[in-house]
This record gives sequence, structure tokens and C-alpha cells, in this order.
Amino acid sequence: MPISTSSIAVFFLAGILFFPGPSVAADPTITITFPTDARILAEVADNPTTRSRGLMFRKQLASNTGMLFVFEEAGEWSFWMKNTNVALDILWLGPDKRIIHVEENVPGCKQDPCPEYKPNKDALYVLELPAGSVKREKLAKGMKLEFALPLR
Repeated sequence: MPISTSSIAVFFLAGILFFPGPSVAADPTITITFPTDARILAEVADNPTTRSRGLMFRKQLASNTGMLFVFEEAGEWSFWMKNTNVALDILWLGPDKRIIHVEENVPGCKQDPCPEYKPNKDALYVLELPAGSVKREKLAKGMKLEFALPLR
């Protein structure tokens, strides 16, 4: 049976939908180890698009996951919870991967103006975790987290 032009178009479209190419790759993930030896899997947000999207619109966040924001240079990076549906613990880390500031159980924000949260020291990384993670893992300022960033 001969294949029509419309059949080829449908097959091609199905191939795009079911087998997306590398241009639609998910954000990379890394393992972060806490001083207690507990580990989480964190998505890496290391460009303006992924950093601005963050964890917006997520309905839930598993207890062993998070998002690591990576900046090009250290600064007093402020965060807000606009369109975030889950409460989070937020940790700012210095270039040495030590915790320099902690905000616990930060609620989501649905209406402007949303409060901003920021450290009083320069951070190179910010880690967002499900609310309660800081208490559960006994995380505190000065503790060092272990992780290796993916090559870009």
C-alpha cells in the first residue's frame, strides 16, 4: 500500500511529539550531600530562563528533591515566591558551598507585592528545598554542602 503525503506528515509530527530532540532537554540534576550524609536530587537552574522560572507552578516537591540556583558571580541575590504553590526552605551558599543564610517555611505568594528574601552576605548558590528540610536535616549556617556542577 503506498504512503500518502499526509501519512508522512502525521508520522513526522508524531516523531517530533514522542521523540523530542536534544533541544527540549530537561534541566540537569545533581546530587547534593548534606553534612548528615543525607542526599537529595536537585535540578540545576544556571541561566536566566531557568532561574526566573524556578519552582513556579509546581504542585508538589518530593522530600528528597530541590533546586540549586547557580549564579555567574557572588551577590546578595534576593528571592520571592511569586506563583510558587509549595512552601520552601531557602539556603544561600557562599562560593565555598557553606550555608551563609537560611529562610525556613517560606510560603508561596499569589498576589503582588510579594515579599523578598535575601542574605546580608554574598552568595554564589541558592538551594530551595521543601519546607521542613532544614529542621529534618539539622542544617545551619556555616555547614558545608557537597556537590559537583554539570559541565556546560
